[in-house]
Amino acid sequence: MRILYASSEVAPFIKTGGLADVAGSLPRALAEFPGNDVRVILPLYAGIGDDWRSQMTFVKYFYFQLGWRSCYCGLFELVRGGVTYYFVDNEAYFKRNGLYGHFDDGERFAYFSKAVIETPRQLGWSPDVIHCNDWETALIPIYLMEGRSRIPELSATKTVYTIHNIEYQGRYGNSILTEVFGLDYNGYFNEDLLSYYNDVNLMKGAIMSADYVTTVSPTYATELQYAFYAHGLEGVVAAQQHKIRGILNGIDTDVWDPSRDEKIPAKFSPDDLSGKWECKRKLQEQLGLNQDPNAVIIGSISRLVGHKGYDLITAAFDRIMAHPEVQFVLLGTGEWSFEEFFRNAQNRYPGRVSANITYSAPLSSAIYAGADLFLMPSVAEPCGLSQMIAMRYGTVPIVRLTGGLKDSVPSYNPVTEEGLGFTFGNINAEDMLSALDRALDAHRNTDAWQRLMQHDMQADFSWERSAQAYQDVYQHLFL
Repeated sequence: MRILYASSEVAPFIKTGGLADVAGSLPRALAEFPGNDVRVILPLYAGIGDDWRSQMTFVKYFYFQLGWRSCYCGLFELVRGGVTYYFVDNEAYFKRNGLYGHFDDGERFAYFSKAVIETPRQLGWSPDVIHCNDWETALIPIYLMEGRSRIPELSATKTVYTIHNIEYQGRYGNSILTEVFGLDYNGYFNEDLLSYYNDVNLMKGAIMSADYVTTVSPTYATELQYAFYAHGLEGVVAAQQHKIRGILNGIDTDVWDPSRDEKIPAKFSPDDLSGKWECKRKLQEQLGLNQDPNAVIIGSISRLVGHKGYDLITAAFDRIMAHPEVQFVLLGTGEWSFEEFFRNAQNRYPGRVSANITYSAPLSSAIYAGADLFLMPSVAEPCGLSQMIAMRYGTVPIVRLTGGLKDSVPSYNPVTEEGLGFTFGNINAEDMLSALDRALDAHRNTDAWQRLMQHDMQADFSWERSAQAYQDVYQHLFL
């Protein structure tokens, strides 16, 4: 199977969020299947460092039409871990500060999508599947509609489109269609493709035109049929259910491995948890928390925004801290009101609250390794990776039953000792507090709690399982 994986960001080369982690891990897992030829394509951003650029080989340059523009496209190659990576070079579009948020993002990613379509001909290579991700590559299935007849290498190519977050859809005024995207207005601006309330909606077009659509968890695939979660595309998703499937993301279990992680103060494993207690002690010391081995540290790492559940946390915070054993550690940035709340909370609860209004990869590793509980009460969470990472480090999650949180954290039963964490369903601070109370009660049973930690650390969140599901999707397209 020849697979071309298109993403606007790919770890470890360039990353702003979870999409890069998926694009960095899934292709490597797919490359393990016998007979697979997996190649990844992404923009050559200014932010990709010289350490990676020095390993790249220049392949060629060519030009293609995007509307009225004749666009230069340079192509660089890097082979790593059994995967070939192509970097699309155009400094006018990608030599910028930051990946997103520019006035011409629509044009920039239309260019990238067209470059993806034109590249196979330049390489003399015929992909069986082009796998696209989120709105930035949503034009690829659209461009492929005419590309199949124009480019011999694409005549039999199928497309898979993955929705990582439906909130960001690539919506523009319809005047952009011909001038910027180079698409015929009469042919593409209709209800079966890109038209959406008299605007152009790129994600809608991809859902309608791709051969298969996936989301990043089974529950999220179901939730997207409802207005609360789908941000206006619930009707489109419901109409295309015959070709939509949810596949839970995984994590890189080689990177997130407490028995080999050099970034944490002490290594540990399910068979030897002593390093976990040292990580907890070091976290308290590093953040100025009271040095109490019996304290229960609750960790929270996220963007500080409402849909991540911080309205619930702030509403219930004093009642959370009413438990004398609780210490609370926060890492993240976001809305000013939440940032200020946690800064004030740190002052109100000295030695018990640490508010780190920043992002720090070393501190995030320290929190995953040193905390006892991980609080993730998201209103909506397509998949979520933090809960999986936390469990890998023996930090038990408290989550709301939504999206990938529901699929990855079965509720713990203290009688049978089945389950991996503590859950609640309603978007309600009282329900969240009830889940926390259950967690604190369970924590008091030291032997049972250690068994829960061990079960969490041994849970299979590897990419091998997810990669097999995607391999099945690809093969299904050719039955």
